[in-house]
Amino acid sequence: MRYQSTRGNSPQQSFLEILLGGLAPDGGLYLPVQYPKVTAAQLDSWRGLSYADLAYEVLSLYADDIPEADLRALLRKTYTEQVYCNGRPQDNAKDITPIHWLGEEHGTRIGLLSLSNGPTLAFKDMAMQLLGNLFEYALKKKGQHLNILGATSGDTGSAAEYAMRGKEGVKVFMLSPRGKMSAFQSAQMYSLQDPNIFNLAVAGVFDDCQDIVKAVSNDHAFKAKNHIGTVNSINWGRVVAQVVYYFQGYLLATKSSAEKVSFTVPSGNFGNVCAGHIARMMGLPIEHLIVATNENDVLDEFFRTGIYRARKSAETLHTSSPSMDISKASNFERFVFDFMGQDGKATAGMFKQVDETGGFDISKDDVFKDLGKYGFQSGRSTHENRLETIRDIDQRYGVMIDTHTADGVKVAREHLQAGIPMIVLETALPIKFEETIEIALGRPAECPPAFKDIKSKPQRVENIDADVNQVKAFITTHLG
Repeated sequence: MRYQSTRGNSPQQSFLEILLGGLAPDGGLYLPVQYPKVTAAQLDSWRGLSYADLAYEVLSLYADDIPEADLRALLRKTYTEQVYCNGRPQDNAKDITPIHWLGEEHGTRIGLLSLSNGPTLAFKDMAMQLLGNLFEYALKKKGQHLNILGATSGDTGSAAEYAMRGKEGVKVFMLSPRGKMSAFQSAQMYSLQDPNIFNLAVAGVFDDCQDIVKAVSNDHAFKAKNHIGTVNSINWGRVVAQVVYYFQGYLLATKSSAEKVSFTVPSGNFGNVCAGHIARMMGLPIEHLIVATNENDVLDEFFRTGIYRARKSAETLHTSSPSMDISKASNFERFVFDFMGQDGKATAGMFKQVDETGGFDISKDDVFKDLGKYGFQSGRSTHENRLETIRDIDQRYGVMIDTHTADGVKVAREHLQAGIPMIVLETALPIKFEETIEIALGRPAECPPAFKDIKSKPQRVENIDADVNQVKAFITTHLG
């Protein structure tokens, strides 16, 4: 399998060649030159496989430069009940991402795909634990080391750090927006004392952090000299690992490949739902992919109007679903490349417009009229919506959900179709956003035993300006 840049001006490479790098040299994101197709017969033959073996069937289509025995071993090491149990017994834990069916609404079943059973209680663990093992494997093969630069709005950071702590040949430099994460999220990251982990709290919003990561990635001399890699969802390894749980969710929700399901995905950076788009392009029978945003509704606006209007940092709202407080969706470029017919020059031109004018408008173009074939729908949720949804799901089904999952459920209910199961991708355990849960329900969220004293632990974090040169200086100072 060969990979190309969304901007069409970088040489094609293999999976292992792009795994450690992040952005392509021309500033684009990597995608396979073609999506492998999965037949109905193949899909049905995968029913009953363990999650690790299902992951092998999917990922071997993309990582064909890793020997079969090595890839199987990596996946079986990663996807175990012990890793994905968050310290407590789970029903159907062997499924790794079980579906928790809530009930039937308006003639269709609605359920949660449980993605928060990993070490940091958020869906990012599903890909990040694998990425940590893949990085260690690739670095050993090449005899190299890697300095990871990442940006987080809350959950990517802790998932990356927990996946990379103690990994041979790896250091992590994680940027987060100062004062914009929940207390639990901050404590999860900043309490880590591992010598290979560095947390930098940036004076700004997530988009400022993400812009710094991209600027460093585009400084090819600095990147090469200092062996800089990324774990954000611009990294293809992250996205393709997430494709697996769409297949798992589909197989758990259906009895034959003649059936269809829809997925609703809380989305800020478009990485999680981009994985669903890839699964659908591979032939997974997905009726609709519903993008659920919070008040930072750049993606909802695009799917409704055809206008992509990235907001400036000052326009990005700080909300009670903070992991989605993003106004420039990095992974959106992968979808743009697809709907522009994989035309790298056209895609590069559109994102040049984003850099220069803040967005682009395809509302009058034929390509916007054709977007329906990709199955996307969208909606938005507000603070009051999520409080109301958290209360309703708790009262109606006896299930406590976090704020981002609540955004997903609210929007999912607006797109239900009789007879087509609706699966909402769970985002995190409620404890990660305990302040809002307490407001909504008047009682605290359950906390797994391993995290009972997380906020009282000493924290290790450096405050820094939203300045790419300061970040570069910090990295070079701490590489010794």
